[in-house]
Amino acid sequence: MATVTLTADNFDDVAQSDGIVLVDFWAAWCGPCRRFAPVFEKAAEKHADIVFGKVDTEDQPELSERFGITSIPTLMAIRDGVIVYAEPGALPDAALENVIEQVRALDMEDVRRRLKA
Repeated sequence: MATVTLTADNFDDVAQSDGIVLVDFWAAWCGPCRRFAPVFEKAAEKHADIVFGKVDTEDQPELSERFGITSIPTLMAIRDGVIVYAEPGALPDAALENVIEQVRALDMEDVRRRLKA
């Protein structure tokens, strides 16, 4: 599956859907972002059941501000509408695959219980 461009207009609709959404906060001028882009694209092709979204921080500053993005690239993982991971830094293939495996393995009932506590 190709990546989806996320904007202030469609972010909530995509992020609140069931399943996993991975979001890459990036900018064209950012060297690490350009190095991470092919890793993210490759994972998008491999994991057709996951939505891979990209937020251009220059074009969508309100989303960067909303989520407190101060360093890019930042990878955010959302599962069933809950942000379960958000860390800056360009990940290599193996590290991104590890994040995906961990997000898949989450017990979302337990996550929601912990959020309520």
